[in-house]
Amino acid sequence: MSADHLSKRFGGRIAFDDVTFEVGRGEVFGFLGPNGAGKTTTVRALGTLIAPSSGSATVAGIALEPENGVEIRRRISVMPESPGLYLRHSVVENLECFAELYEISEPADRVERALAAVNLADRAHDACGTLSKGLRQRVALARALLNDPEVLFLDEPTSGLDPVAAREVHELIDGLRRRGVTIFLTTHRLEEAERLCDRVAILNTTLRMIGRPDDLRDRLFTKTLSVKVRDPLAEPDRVFAGLPGVDGWRQDGPGGYLLGVSDTNLAAPAAVRALVATGADVLSISEARHSLEDVYLKLIDDEAVGR
Repeated sequence: MSADHLSKRFGGRIAFDDVTFEVGRGEVFGFLGPNGAGKTTTVRALGTLIAPSSGSATVAGIALEPENGVEIRRRISVMPESPGLYLRHSVVENLECFAELYEISEPADRVERALAAVNLADRAHDACGTLSKGLRQRVALARALLNDPEVLFLDEPTSGLDPVAAREVHELIDGLRRRGVTIFLTTHRLEEAERLCDRVAILNTTLRMIGRPDDLRDRLFTKTLSVKVRDPLAEPDRVFAGLPGVDGWRQDGPGGYLLGVSDTNLAAPAAVRALVATGADVLSISEARHSLEDVYLKLIDDEAVGR
């Protein structure tokens, strides 16, 4: 799947603009951004629900053109944030209804396989209105799997779920990845994106950055070693200044120091040797890792400052 300078405008309002990316087969691709950034509108455009204003895209190997809408929809599924189930009907009745709407061949077999995939076979005859929100999300995911999609769009799939239910959805996504399904995931949960996604894109109307979470951290932040010693160093500058791979240092509380480094494999052993040589009792030395949330907030804050 790919997008090339894709844009969508509603009159004078820009939903998203000049968006370009590629997603590999079997990749979990995270799409992050604040409310109103254009994430859901991008999903709607790639899912053939609305037409883009400009640019081009391919979805499941097919050009995103009006005449190809039906063929694209046969190969994809979209799971919106709101499940949209018929609450008075049972789980299996909901799935049978949608299987008929999608004109799926061998619907009974597909429904059975979809229920098994989300571990809901034992709740097949329960009314959807009696299920917890987490179980309804699993029903919605089962519905999205009915047509055995090549590309699955998940729009905030764990929104409002408790940690246990969210973990179950994560496990289902991991299982789909192993089956080779390409997953386009929009989420506000940055720890979720960090756990699940091979790569992420950060959108705020335009794409701000795209890449693996580790690569984004390296591009935005200097590498840092966190050093803890039992007692504060008398002359820390003499200990740390000039060490191989160490670009600078700063105090981080009593007995704590943060070293800006260019190469952790070079700097960490050098720092340990220097500390031991001074007689310091080293409690710990580790790489201080920035989270994906740090990356996200820095990008969004930098953009706010630049306006």
